Amino acid sequence: MTHAPAMLALVTDAFGGRGGIAQYNRDFLRTLAAPGSEGIAVSPITVLPRHAPDQVAPPSGIQQMPPRPGRVAYALKALALASTRHIDLVFCGHLYMAPLAAAIARLRGAKLVIQTHGIEAWPRPSWLQRAALEAADLVLCVSRYTRAVVLGWAAIAPERVLVLPNTVDEKFTPGDGAALRAKWSLEGKRVLLTVGRMDARERYKGHDRVIKALPHLVAGGHDVVYVVVGEGDDVARLEAMAFETGVADRLRFVGAVGRETLVNAYRMADLFVMPSTGEGFGIAFIEAMASGTPALGLAVTGARDALADGELGTAVGEGDLVEAIAKLLAQAKADPLCLAESVRIRFGRAAFDACAFAAMHRLGEA
Repeated sequence: MTHAPAMLALVTDAFGGRGGIAQYNRDFLRTLAAPGSEGIAVSPITVLPRHAPDQVAPPSGIQQMPPRPGRVAYALKALALASTRHIDLVFCGHLYMAPLAAAIARLRGAKLVIQTHGIEAWPRPSWLQRAALEAADLVLCVSRYTRAVVLGWAAIAPERVLVLPNTVDEKFTPGDGAALRAKWSLEGKRVLLTVGRMDARERYKGHDRVIKALPHLVAGGHDVVYVVVGEGDDVARLEAMAFETGVADRLRFVGAVGRETLVNAYRMADLFVMPSTGEGFGIAFIEAMASGTPALGLAVTGARDALADGELGTAVGEGDLVEAIAKLLAQAKADPLCLAESVRIRFGRAAFDACAFAAMHRLGEA
């Protein structure tokens, strides 16, 4: 592409959205809108979200339309935008939107980019979603695991399926979390931290595994407290499990928190632990490590990429979880600045931008 192409982005959420997918969409679209000398600017970018609970203005070059939560209303609005605007590219931010995105791309003669994250792309999808993905000019995956799964069920050339991992916000840096420790009455404790939604329909994050590990850690002499940041409809079950296990006094659910408190929560923890079996990538791992706190997860799915196969964080088998937590708690915390710098080199904005530009150049050659 030698000119600035116009894009229609069909997403679940982006600006004003919450969670890892919304953050990924914001990062990707920001990069395309203002690539500097490294790549071709995409302009204008029109974003149509399903959800946008928070009021956040997108940067220059990006226009986000009001959200359309209903499926029919969303499709009608997307078709209306496609019929009244010049479109060179269609970006589809979620697999379940792929048939709609593919239809619009075909009608307008535009190139199609489909983003895949994790559990939405791991089971073999419907034939309509599969056909839409196979028609894409480019498929982006947040991890090697997701790419391998997609290539297992899609009849698509491997060179059209690229890995573009998450990046980490520059606000996540090492610092002093002592004030938050004092506020949450955690002085003198060894603090385990998990950041993640607790959804009864998606219990893969691993909160259960950490709760079950607490009695063994206490028996081993660790005066540990488990802090959970996040919300969801599975909290009551986890509280009951902690009570039955005898560790209710060592569990703190602090709910959803603002960005400043989240940064300090990462800083004050001794160990970030998320033994998840369903991470497409696991952005919380790199947020924790960018804040100077070591991270531990299971050596499965996309978490292996976020932990850099053990080079940045620790990746273990599920049966080794308790031993790994105990070992890491017994060690002195590694140099936070050194850990943060290593994370920046691998997952910082410069690395993300370079991968995104390479993907767009590949698209231009398609």
